[in-house]
Amino acid sequence: MTEVHDAETGARARTRRAIVEAAVGRLARDPAASLGQIADAAGVGRTTLHRYFPDRATLLEAVGAETVARLTEAHARARLDEGDARSALRRLCPEYLLLGDLLTLLFTGVVPDAVLDGEGAAPLAALVARGHREGSIDPALDLEWVVGVVWAQLYLAWATLREGQAARHDIVPMLVRTVDKAVAP
Repeated sequence: MTEVHDAETGARARTRRAIVEAAVGRLARDPAASLGQIADAAGVGRTTLHRYFPDRATLLEAVGAETVARLTEAHARARLDEGDARSALRRLCPEYLLLGDLLTLLFTGVVPDAVLDGEGAAPLAALVARGHREGSIDPALDLEWVVGVVWAQLYLAWATLREGQAARHDIVPMLVRTVDKAVAP
């Protein structure tokens, strides 16, 4: 009986994940997408979607939680504690670019700014503060300004990539170089 329960839990987890992933993709293309359109994109019925997410607000909370989780993964992959802060920032920018459609949701406000004001943004702010203390990031640039520069350049990089105006292997070096030069002491 345990195996059946575990299989149901696994299937439920996969279905929930499919719905959240479909929501990210669909909402990135159309912030007004209906729950029915999201259900179709996930390959589930609307009733199934409602079993997992009774309303749009609940689904958006799950998308916000997914955003925080993916930001946390990006921070871990960038090894923020290794080397000086500016080097860590050079590693972090390409990791943030991998967030893909989640960036669109952040930039368009589908995922509330509160996601970036909370645990999702704290590591970037801490990195900039460390860079100020150690002198690897220009201390004359205030913390909010540097964070804003990073997000503005990510917006440009993601929009360029999403519109197909350049390939990722061309965009990443430009993104990293622009941010690096902008924050250099």
